[in-house]
Amino acid sequence: MDKRQLEALVKKNAAKAASATSTRKGFGKKYDVNLADDPIDEASLKERERGEMFFKEMRKREF
Repeated sequence: MDKRQLEALVKKNAAKAASATSTRKGFGKKYDVNLADDPIDEASLKERERGEMFFKEMRKREF
């Protein structure tokens, strides 16, 4: 291998490695690609917690 071929190979591998280390699409999703990402803002987290508490209390009640 001459110097030019080696440089081309290094550039190719560097570009490949850089694209592999970026965050993949859909990061944070569980198993289904159709699910929305988990919320990270404070308002959404509070709303989710309020909903979880509501359903937790409803499970305890008998109708």
